[in-house]
Formats: sequence, C-alpha cells, structure tokens
Amino acid sequence: MHKHDFWYDLPPERIAQTPIADRSASRLLVVDKNTGEYQDRRFYEIGEFINKGDCLVLNDTKVLPARIYGKTATGGGKIEFLLLRDRGNDTWEVLTKPGKKAIPGAEFIFGDDELRATVLEVLDNGNRLVKLFYAGNFMELLAKIGEMPLPHYIHEHLNHPDRYQTVYSREPGSVAAPTAGLHFTPELLKSLEDKGVSIAYLTLHVGVGTFRPVKEDDITKHLMHTEYYVLPEQAAETINRTKQSGGRVISVGTTSCRTLESVYRKYGKIINDIGFTDIFIYPPYQFGVIDGLITNFHLPESTLIMLVSAFAGRENTLKAYQHAIEEEYRFYSFGDACLFI
Repeated sequence: MHKHDFWYDLPPERIAQTPIADRSASRLLVVDKNTGEYQDRRFYEIGEFINKGDCLVLNDTKVLPARIYGKTATGGGKIEFLLLRDRGNDTWEVLTKPGKKAIPGAEFIFGDDELRATVLEVLDNGNRLVKLFYAGNFMELLAKIGEMPLPHYIHEHLNHPDRYQTVYSREPGSVAAPTAGLHFTPELLKSLEDKGVSIAYLTLHVGVGTFRPVKEDDITKHLMHTEYYVLPEQAAETINRTKQSGGRVISVGTTSCRTLESVYRKYGKIINDIGFTDIFIYPPYQFGVIDGLITNFHLPESTLIMLVSAFAGRENTLKAYQHAIEEEYRFYSFGDACLFI
C-alpha cells in the first residue's frame, strides 16, 4: 500500500492544544469495525459497549520530564536534550538540538549546574550517546529541571504536567503518553471492574519514533523504531482467561496493541515476556489477540492510523475520521477518542 492511501485533510483548529477539565467527558466515536457504522457518545459512556467478562489492556508507562535545556560547558551556546532511552550506568541515548554542537567530547551543563553531560558517540540514527554526571537521585533531579516532552503540534503551555499522564501510570520510561488512556478516571475504571470487566496492565515505553513520519511512499519499506515492553505474568493469565471464557480483549491504545501482537507473533500465544519490539502493523494484518481498540485520532499517513486501518479497515477508518472532522471532534494527544469494536 502507499503512504497517501492514509491521508486525510485536518483543519488546524481541530488539533486539541489543551486537555479538557474532566478526562472522561471527552467525546467518544464508537465504530463498528465490521460495518463502519458509528455513534457519537461521551467517554464516560464506554461501559455500555464493554461487557462483563471482557478485558481491558492498559499501558502503565509513565512519561519522563525528558526535555531539558542547558548550555555548553564553555558558555558558548544553548542546547536542548530529549532523553530517549536509559542505556545503564548513567548513559542515555538522547536527541539533541542543535545537533552540530553535540560532537563526541562536547560537554554541557543543565539546571543550576546540577547536571552535566558528555557526548560519547554519534549513533547511526543521528541520536547521541551521552554520559550524565550528577549528585543524588536522578529522577528527582529530572523532575526539578525537566519538562514534559509534548508533541510538536501542541503549542500551548501545559499548566498541569500530570494531565499528560494516565491516572494509572507507574513505570517511568516514556517520552510520549499512551494517549488513549488519558480519558480514564479512577472512578470510571472502578465502575468497569464492578461490572465484571477485567483490567490487565502491561508496559511499553513510548519512544520519539512514534512522531516520526513515514517517508517511503511504499509503506512496506518503512523502518519502525524499537520500543521496550514488559508483559507481566498476571496480565498474560488475565488475557488468556478472558479468551478461554469467551470474553473480548480490548486494547487501550496502539501501544498495548503492539505489545500484545508482538508477543503473539513471537510465541503464537500470550505469555509473560520482556523485550523490544519494532512491529509495524498495516493492512492487511491478521490480529492474533485483540478484539477491540480504544484509541485517539492520529496524524495522517502515520504508522498509528495504519494500525487502526489494519484493525477496522482503511475505508471504515477514514470515513469515521471524516465524520469526526465534520462534527468538530478534537484530534491528537489531548483530543477525543474512538472505540473500534
């Protein structure tokens, strides 16, 4: 298939710049993945479409305040780091801006000289490998000097950083939120559990590659980014029990979906697993695990809209997106949600 097969025109004013006051009051477009028929609802009504015995799979990753601003150790200019992946021993893979200053051996200072960094290597993908030097607890320091790495299409200041976290986030490591989960409140999750819906938690640390565009016209030539995941034994047991009893497994977000499908493709079944995935899901694709998908509205020609199209059908997906535009839904990270089921 071609990249342009997944294009749609989005008016800029439809891109949500801030989260709404009540997470669960966002709009919800419910789409029948087989017929393409849809309903306009609110997210707090999602329990009407999830049955007793079904299982929701949530990604409990936590977004790091991974964007830090500093200067060269010689005082010769400003630098921006986006911390991408902890390589161990205070060594991180980072994205730098401007890149021309971040040559091997270059040193930088962040905060009130609370953090120093030395560039060790320029990687093949253009990212830098850096060694960090600091005193005390790094996560506490990062919380002090770092900023939430909001996507490039969000221009408004985020007054409350916790709104770019799910209410169940607990495993630090992402540079982007699993945004489908932003609509859930503790009260909504409890109401679903009280109904008899199982909740399974896994972890996939979302990387910056989630925002990188598909450049190849032939999408099969696109190289996916690699992300770290953990599928715990308890989650695997819950998912398998749901399948065996005839319930549906509903993925909350493309990240949960990619984790489940990666493990299934690797083993032919769902088991406890830890690893890295670069799975790229696009039409046609035979899903092995999920029966439903909760997700936000994604960028045109992105790998994420391709994944949704693989699950719900390209025509159904683009038709639903066009309806959402006409009905003035809010798009992207702080926007409204879809339930494909």
